[in-house]
Amino acid sequence: MPMPTVAPFPAARLRRNRRSPALRALVRETALSVDDLIWPVFVMEGKDASHDISSMPGVQRLTVDRVAKAAREAQDLGIPAICLFPYIDQGEKTEDCAGAWDPDNLSNRAIRAIKDAAPGIAVMTDIALDPYNINGHDGFVVDGEIVNDATVEALVKMALAQAEAGADILGPSDMMDGRIGAIRTALEAAGHQNVSIMSYAAKYASAFYGPFRDAVGASGALKGDKNTYQMDPANSDEALRLVERDLMEGADMVMVKPGMPYLDICRRVKDRFGAPTFAYQVSGEYAMLMAAAENGWLDGDKVMVESLMAFKRAGCDGILTYFAPRLARALNG
Repeated sequence: MPMPTVAPFPAARLRRNRRSPALRALVRETALSVDDLIWPVFVMEGKDASHDISSMPGVQRLTVDRVAKAAREAQDLGIPAICLFPYIDQGEKTEDCAGAWDPDNLSNRAIRAIKDAAPGIAVMTDIALDPYNINGHDGFVVDGEIVNDATVEALVKMALAQAEAGADILGPSDMMDGRIGAIRTALEAAGHQNVSIMSYAAKYASAFYGPFRDAVGASGALKGDKNTYQMDPANSDEALRLVERDLMEGADMVMVKPGMPYLDICRRVKDRFGAPTFAYQVSGEYAMLMAAAENGWLDGDKVMVESLMAFKRAGCDGILTYFAPRLARALNG
């Protein structure tokens, strides 16, 4: 007869371990630390300037010099990585997206500036054509179709330019088939074998990205939707197939995006593969929490910590979050 795992009441009073902060700390199963954080930052043209993003309270676009300063502050806070997203003026976007692999484009200049200002912090980048695409899509649009293979060729050029600029982690967010293998092969051939790839392996066609599109100037620019290349929110098994493929093609880390609505996917990925697993607490998640806090409906600091703890409890090794500097200050006391 199997032994019970918990003694019957009253021998097992589970509240005993909850009766003081010290006891709760001793038995806490999940820990959240500054080491878990990647800070997404928006970079824009100009000098010594910033611009508030109305749909993301507390988040700003920063010029390259101010991004470098922010990276120094992040490094001082112990945040291990910063992730760059460029704001490209609509007039600079084109059909051929050639700005994406320009060695002196906004992202590549920001990479170099961060490496000069804060060499101890890892720089992550975004690989997708949408910031530079007049159509607003992550890939080339030909006769109304987002084409895969030609897009992959462009993404390889983009990846090589970012690696040459000094990026530590490349983040292909485009969801084209085969791009991880193509990028990894090109990096190896070019002598960038130590550059890591964090694949957006399970990126869903989500409605939670709206404020991000404001931040990068893409709102209203998208022609159609992204349903033919981003994942159906109804699917779970497909995420495991995508993660397995990207790991086999050379991804070092994988990401689930969005975060909180897809924590079940995070847990399945971590349990199945055991690979470094990350999630992105996306703009819509951040905006909802901030809006509720600003209206006095929620305690902002408490829901920030609780929401990020959920990622760790679901098996994530780290989280991309706009709360990163605020949380770091709170954890550092």
